[in-house]
Amino acid sequence: MIAVPLSKPIYILLVDDNPNNLKVLCEAIQGCGWKALMATDGESAIEQTEYAHPDLILLDVMMAGIDGFETCRRLKINPITQNIPVIFMTALSDSTDKVAGLEIGAVDYITKPFQQEEVIARLKLHLKISLLTRTLEERVQERTAELTQSLHQLQQTQLQMIQSEKMSTLGQMVAGIGHEINNPVGFVSGNLSYIEEYVNNLLRLVNLQQQKLPEPDPEIEELLEEIDLDYLIEDLPKLLMSMHQGITRLKDISLSLRTFTRADISCQVEFQIHEGIDSTLMMLQHRLKGNGDRPKIQVITQYGELPAISCYPGQLNQVFMNIIANAIDAFDELHQNHSDQEIAAYPKIITITTSVDPQQKTVTICIQDNGPGMLASVQARIFEQSFTTKSVGKGTGLGLAISYQIIADKHNGQLNCLSTPGEGTKFIITLPMLPQ
Repeated sequence: MIAVPLSKPIYILLVDDNPNNLKVLCEAIQGCGWKALMATDGESAIEQTEYAHPDLILLDVMMAGIDGFETCRRLKINPITQNIPVIFMTALSDSTDKVAGLEIGAVDYITKPFQQEEVIARLKLHLKISLLTRTLEERVQERTAELTQSLHQLQQTQLQMIQSEKMSTLGQMVAGIGHEINNPVGFVSGNLSYIEEYVNNLLRLVNLQQQKLPEPDPEIEELLEEIDLDYLIEDLPKLLMSMHQGITRLKDISLSLRTFTRADISCQVEFQIHEGIDSTLMMLQHRLKGNGDRPKIQVITQYGELPAISCYPGQLNQVFMNIIANAIDAFDELHQNHSDQEIAAYPKIITITTSVDPQQKTVTICIQDNGPGMLASVQARIFEQSFTTKSVGKGTGLGLAISYQIIADKHNGQLNCLSTPGEGTKFIITLPMLPQ
């Protein structure tokens, strides 16, 4: 007899329309310490099996109503009962009938009139096989779950390593670029004030000379006409103003580079989300402009009154970069598949909206485009590692997977996607305001 926990006795369902057979079998089964369930027809057997779920069924072939073959067939097509082993009891000696029963799903036959020793021996054998099968299936399920968890942890570790390496490399590169930009910018900015002073002095000198010498030398007259002095005097201040604006622009770019790549990896810091979004848009400015093949992409920012939140700024900026860059890629792909007239008729817009929920103590960032959108089958997989719809060489399938990990794991937030083919895509980022 096989060993089973005392808290879970073995139940065997006896199905036979002969009361004497049921009595003999019941006594033999109870003598082994098993519990007997009984049914006198196929319909009752099926009903009992569904709610009692016995460990094994002894099923008579020849019965009134539905016979044993039909009963077994119904049991095997029912997901609730299909895995319960069935042993036929029959007086039939035709091997064809036995094969037919085995093909339906029975595991064995016992021929009437039967010997109790043979019945018990066969029951023990098939109960043991059934228990071993269930145990093996459970171990396979446990092992599969362990391997799945290990694979998930490995993927998460890989994403963390890739993301950390990217941010480290990008931070070093941008720090070097910022240093190289700041040196000449500082030099030009510092000397621009002197140039303005020198130019103003020269213009004062020219003006004074014109007043003191109202009739200049013919050679000077010729030079004045050649250089168009009046236009020069009018345009010089404008050129100097443009230089000031250019210097300011370079300083803004340098600041955006430093803001974008803030790699506060060890701990969360207070950060204003809008600064991160603005720096990301500055980094992507060259891609948002029209390039001759594609019109300019318009960015609309609808910022709410957001407080500074505790977060990893560099990592959040990477999320903004991945999502906005994907929207630009979608617009580029859309342009390749439509005519210039169709593109011009529907301006391409990225809308970025922020808001705060004081009750939930969260902030929400929505990044929405009116691009081609996604099919439901694609949308269901966009956060999977290595999944990409882009052509070879244009996508790694890591951007959104890393983004999801940064939001969900690093910040205990949520990253959701809503998309409709032909109508566009919206990414919704929800972040807690307090440190996590």
